[in-house]
Amino acid sequence: MRSIWNGAISFGLVSIPIKLVNATESHSISFRQIHLGDGGRIRYRKVCELDGEEVSSAEIGKGYEEADGSIIPITDEDLAQLPIATAKTIEIMSFVPAEEIDPLQMDAAYYLAANGPTAAKPYTLLREALKRSRKVAIAKYALRGRERLGMLRVVDDVIAMHGLLWPDEIRVPEGVAPEADVSVREAELDLADALMATLGEVEMSSLHDDYRDAVEALIAAKAGGAFEPTEPVAEPAGGQVIDLMAALEKSVRAAKASRGEGVVEAEAEAEVTPMRRKAGRAGAGAAAPKAVGGKKSTAASAKKTAASAASKKKTTTAAKGTKSATSGAAAAKSTSASAKKASSGAKKAAAPRKRSSA
Repeated sequence: MRSIWNGAISFGLVSIPIKLVNATESHSISFRQIHLGDGGRIRYRKVCELDGEEVSSAEIGKGYEEADGSIIPITDEDLAQLPIATAKTIEIMSFVPAEEIDPLQMDAAYYLAANGPTAAKPYTLLREALKRSRKVAIAKYALRGRERLGMLRVVDDVIAMHGLLWPDEIRVPEGVAPEADVSVREAELDLADALMATLGEVEMSSLHDDYRDAVEALIAAKAGGAFEPTEPVAEPAGGQVIDLMAALEKSVRAAKASRGEGVVEAEAEAEVTPMRRKAGRAGAGAAAPKAVGGKKSTAASAKKTAASAASKKKTTTAAKGTKSATSGAAAAKSTSASAKKASSGAKKAAAPRKRSSA
């Protein structure tokens, strides 16, 4: 790897020659600006404002612009003569626990490589001292025209340095937190803890940039002439969480299912969604929306059962009345017949019997 800075680590009276190497690299896809009319490349040329001539890199230097617009030239020799110890030295000032470093201060990362055979012994000494102390070193160094703050730590068998922002470069988060007074229940915290435990840990080496893969596939398809645009995925409009507990419970079940720990049961969504209407018969209007919720369904069922029971009771009562009326009429008819029969018998008994002639 190519070094971007050569200097030394100052560790008390010990000086360790080192080379500074970038520890990270960008894999983002860069695009060129083109003329939409003909696809020509748009280029930027460095032109002097005074004479209008294009200037090469060898003719370009540094300058500080005053408030009135005047320029004060500053050369590399001027900067090299500044009376600061960090111009070519990473000066270690103290050692602190790594937990005391706020991640907000983290900036660019570098590897520090021993520069030459004589640097191997003091380099290894500092590396092992950092390992045994379980601390990080806080240092100052100068790079690209300004003094910076750095943190030295051990990565595998290499000393790495993270550029740190100065404390006054960290902005105070005023007006960022929610202004409303929100309370969180213990049950919600328990579910959040369960979700965190279910999601578990991830192998950082397994993570990759899906967007970059999609852009590369797009470029390859357009280069081969086989690109077919697809309809963009429509985002759900107006989604609104109405039940935080339901959303957390569903998230826990979904996380378990993704890890093969269970099957997600069908349940109601925790978002506000319009109810679907069932299509009615031909010539009839659409059916009324079905009631949602256990209480409404139970009340409707109870009301229907009560109406059925009342109708059944009314029918039974009417049937009993009809049967009683029929039985009464039959009894009256039977009594009338018996009376007629008795009267006929009495008349027959009272009539004189005729003697038969010899």
